[in-house]
Amino acid sequence: MSKFLLLILVIVVVWRLAPHFRRREPPAGAPPGAPQQMVHCEHCGLYLPQDEAIGEDGRYYCCAEHRRLAA
Repeated sequence: MSKFLLLILVIVVVWRLAPHFRRREPPAGAPPGAPQQMVHCEHCGLYLPQDEAIGEDGRYYCCAEHRRLAA
């Protein structure tokens, strides 16, 4: 009898935890891993995604210090 109750308990626990392990839908917008436009820093040549770069007059920099040094 105790094995039967233990089996029922395990089934109930797995059933209650199952929703937490399901895959969630990705957020709206670009899917993860979508290609991004890459640009290079005019000062050091580092390539980085355009949305992470600092742009000025059609030139891109990896940080504010490199933008300042290039001026």
